[in-house]
Amino acid sequence: MRLYFIRHGETDWNDQKKLQGWHDVPLNEKGIILAEQTYENKLKEISFDLVITSPLKRTIETARLATGGADIPYIMEPRIMEINWGEWDGWTREQFRESHQAAKFNLFYTDPFQYPGAPGGETVRQVCERTKDFLQELIANPDYQEKTILISSHGCATRAILNSVYDDPADFWHGGVPANCAVNIAEVKDGKFSLLKEDQIYYDPALLIKNQYVPIETDC
Repeated sequence: MRLYFIRHGETDWNDQKKLQGWHDVPLNEKGIILAEQTYENKLKEISFDLVITSPLKRTIETARLATGGADIPYIMEPRIMEINWGEWDGWTREQFRESHQAAKFNLFYTDPFQYPGAPGGETVRQVCERTKDFLQELIANPDYQEKTILISSHGCATRAILNSVYDDPADFWHGGVPANCAVNIAEVKDGKFSLLKEDQIYYDPALLIKNQYVPIETDC
């Protein structure tokens, strides 16, 4: 089994530095370009048997563009959706400062397994639990052992999917949030999971969005 994990392309909410969880935001123009270049520069070489995607527009659109619109079976998998930000979905960094919630939110980056979750949302641990369940089920499926599969997901959710197979699962972010359209490539043989490539981008690096995934400065 060969697995290609791709984070979705850029959206307007990424560009506007808004938290983006279960809100269904489509790709913007640059996000389309990132996915198209990823296909042209790498993924067109791959013959995918199956696409498994989060049921949100940005991941579905990314999958279709990154496979060149090929006629491939799709499975919509809610367990690989992004973290649920609850009442914070769509918030900007300024809103966190104004509401004095920045310190609580910052745990998401600085100590993710202690992050308590937004009101009405999820914790990082909960995302890890549902995505681990998905990955274990996928790896154990006898129908998929010889398949090449594209998994289209999100930044936090991708780290959560891979958390159980990282050498150091305590290091959740593993160097940071994967870039838009970053690709992780893995192989599964005899039930053993091996990461072959991590956080690869196959587009012009000048298109990378400026890193917004850093703690919010607070006055105290």
